[in-house]
Amino acid sequence: QSGPVIDMPVPASFNDITQDPRLENYIGWVWYEKEVLLPLRWLQGHPAPRVVLRFGSAHYYSIVWVNGVQVMEHEGGHLPFEADISSVVQGSPGTLCRITVALNNTLTPHTLPPGSIQYMADKSRYPKNYFVQETRFDFFNYAGIHRPVVLYTTPAAYIDDITVTTTSSDSVGTVQYQVSVVGSTANSLSLSLRDREGKVVATGDGSVGELKVLNPNLWWPYLMHENPGYLYSLEVKMQAQVGEVLLEDVYTLPLGIRTVHVTSTQFLINGRPFYFHGVNKHEDADIRGKGLDWPLIVKDFNLLRWLGANSFRTSHYPYAEEIMDLCDAYGIVVIDESPGVGIKLPESFGNKSLQHHLAVMEELVQRDKNRPSVVMWSVANEPASELPPAAHYFKTVIAHTKALDPSRPVTFVTDANYALDHGAPYVDVICVNSYFSWYHDPGHLEVIPLQLTAQFENWYKTYQKPIIQSEYGADSVPGLHSDPPMMFTEEYQQALLREYHSVLDKKRKEYVIGELIWNFADFMTNQGTTRVLGNKKGIFTRQRQPKAAAFVLRDRYWKIANESSCLPPVVTSHSLFL
Repeated sequence: QSGPVIDMPVPASFNDITQDPRLENYIGWVWYEKEVLLPLRWLQGHPAPRVVLRFGSAHYYSIVWVNGVQVMEHEGGHLPFEADISSVVQGSPGTLCRITVALNNTLTPHTLPPGSIQYMADKSRYPKNYFVQETRFDFFNYAGIHRPVVLYTTPAAYIDDITVTTTSSDSVGTVQYQVSVVGSTANSLSLSLRDREGKVVATGDGSVGELKVLNPNLWWPYLMHENPGYLYSLEVKMQAQVGEVLLEDVYTLPLGIRTVHVTSTQFLINGRPFYFHGVNKHEDADIRGKGLDWPLIVKDFNLLRWLGANSFRTSHYPYAEEIMDLCDAYGIVVIDESPGVGIKLPESFGNKSLQHHLAVMEELVQRDKNRPSVVMWSVANEPASELPPAAHYFKTVIAHTKALDPSRPVTFVTDANYALDHGAPYVDVICVNSYFSWYHDPGHLEVIPLQLTAQFENWYKTYQKPIIQSEYGADSVPGLHSDPPMMFTEEYQQALLREYHSVLDKKRKEYVIGELIWNFADFMTNQGTTRVLGNKKGIFTRQRQPKAAAFVLRDRYWKIANESSCLPPVVTSHSLFL
């Protein structure tokens, strides 16, 4: 023990829990420990069940021990990892099981996201051994065990993985499946697909096959159909002979039948043009930081649906599985992004970084491959893609992602010049971030029509691929007003959005397929001279109260939804309680 021992809630970031400023900005190792008593039935039987310890995510490098025995290491945050701890715990029934986690949040040029440690050697200005964590992304580097930690059991032989892909044509939906079983070669598999009412609509058997569904209820996005987010349940049953014992395992997978296709001007879901009118988000809130918080998650989905948003990007890392479950259920379309943010330094394009990025994409695709809400993978945000090594780097990452999942388009989000971007040739959809009249020509709203139009036309002329305006926006301090509009007022944020929207309205008739506001809500960042308690580009405050821009966006999104929908028109009101 090298420091104080304090109570720490899980899941939560540790940074904002105490009054200690050293913990707020702490870089290095922290230790978590908890003792639990496992049920006796978990530790007995022939064969005894598998006991698995699973972490939803931890930031960033984790080493885990059970009863003093190291059981796993994992590099990277935002994604789950687990270990079979049966052999460690089954020898001592009735005694406490001690789980210990060492966690290090240091970022290096080869982590994802990358960072670097800068040592301050000038002893006349800095204390001895003084260093700071440098990052090249604009959100606070929260750390801790951010998602639930669970212990669960399976039989000694068990269903290890299920992969499904779906197609539909005319009045038939097809579900292709692949199931893997571990622990027994002598096993049988039976599958039942049930609709929302629990009625069996298709059955199958064996580890590979396809199910046919007559007149399927397709999975449609929110506001594109009167019954969005329709999910079937795929029940997979395994029976396996292990010695003299017949073991059974059952897994139920929510399943949506839908297709995704990209043309040179359109993004098609179930054969119909889909326009992304949505948001970028962050996992970020007061006190809990990036810790999973159910009330906040449900509040955010209620705000998304009030707003008329049909989509979001998981900027700039994979979000919690609990969030993704609700996207599937509510019909909220997701661009699923890896933690590849801040890839700026030349050394972050080397082979060591590349191999880790490939491993992270494997983990992300493995976790989210069966989700109907996930329609596209994003491998990075705003990398230095104008650097020559970016060509090989992104060609490799994108090809690897497509090999893992041929059923979805792949992109990364760029802020590079269209003529200099070495990664753009390999994406299926061009996603562009721009902040005209904010970071460029600040205060000059009049330049937006010319500059934004040129942005779209240059990208399309060069690549002939559909384009998403994946970020745009302006900071506004709630309650700050000015007429004529001035930067940081609510009026300026409104005016900037309207200038962007006027150009988007022209280009969405051609090849622009979406717009995602930056950002859904204000969020914490590192301290800096342009950040007053964080980034204020949210259309909601960090406490989820609307700024004036939220109503501008709401009117727009419902108008777009009414134009393209077969649903009866919705009249918007400025009440948050409709």
